[in-house]
Amino acid sequence: QVQLVESGGGLVQAGNSLRLSCAASGRTFSRYAMGWFRQTPGKEREFVAAFSKPDAVTYYADAVKGRFTISRDNAKTTVYLQMNSLKPEDTADYYCAARSAFGPGYYLDANKYGSWGQGTRVTVSS
Repeated sequence: QVQLVESGGGLVQAGNSLRLSCAASGRTFSRYAMGWFRQTPGKEREFVAAFSKPDAVTYYADAVKGRFTISRDNAKTTVYLQMNSLKPEDTADYYCAARSAFGPGYYLDANKYGSWGQGTRVTVSS
């Protein structure tokens, strides 16, 4: 398992940007496929962005495609989520997650991720 700590959330006006960071502990970070999910009260956690494998293709939810970018720095054992052109509907708690299993569609299935951070809140005002 890997321990994850998110940071970078906050209050921002619509149209602006934020960059979330997720710092991972452990020397095996490069072996994990990383993802970002988000959750609002009363709703299930939803997929935002992820790597299919540790350093492979990236996937995005349709709602964020073209505005959000996931990236990772293995030397810093950190994964990022750059969020541009934020909208009020992006308001949520954002979680990073690590996955050591790889298969078709695994990247968007929260149940396939074995490690989760505590979350960071993003609030986008109109």
